[in-house]
Amino acid sequence: MKKIVLKSILTAFVFIAFVACKEKGNDAMAGAAQEVAEATAEAVNYSVNLEDSQITWKGEKPTGTHHGTVQLASGTLAVKEGNVEAGTFIINMNTITDLDLDGKSKESLEAHLKGTVAGKEGDFFNVNQYPTATFEMTGTSEKEGKTYVSGNLTIKDKTHAIEFPATISSDGTMVKLISEPFVIDRTKWDVNFGSKSVFDNLGDKFINDDVEITIRLVASK
Repeated sequence: MKKIVLKSILTAFVFIAFVACKEKGNDAMAGAAQEVAEATAEAVNYSVNLEDSQITWKGEKPTGTHHGTVQLASGTLAVKEGNVEAGTFIINMNTITDLDLDGKSKESLEAHLKGTVAGKEGDFFNVNQYPTATFEMTGTSEKEGKTYVSGNLTIKDKTHAIEFPATISSDGTMVKLISEPFVIDRTKWDVNFGSKSVFDNLGDKFINDDVEITIRLVASK
């Protein structure tokens, strides 16, 4: 009887700890698309500097992790008195790059992620059919001393609302929006390869659904 009670207590403890960790993390929690923010007439448009801006990503599986970058194709931020009122940026999915491999291993992974390998086009991002992804801001908010940016993220023609913490700064001629690392569930955008939540009997040959993202935007007048 004591063993049963002890096992129940341990199970409950593990569950509570798991939930607490999820709550503390920056999980973007994809939801239904929201109305896109519109800038006021007084707002000034800042163009994203493509050389200084980028998105970094990290994916995990039981045998290790991979990380890399994706570049932007274009972007604008509408700013009034130092506050970002609206913004849109286009992501060039053909620029997906892995940074932890080299040689043929690097080329193979990047080709698989882009979907440029015959017969594996739909495993990940299928850049020939979906060459860009888009983020459109729906607003900002303050929570527990942090600024949160919300917006609609579209990948592979699927749109979901996400929210992430970010630092936004402006000196009058330049605006920076730098997010904290946050997590999205890739399967919400039909990026399903190796997902245990989509496919059965994968054993330890799976890839985590969660992908860690960090966004760095630098824009100027």
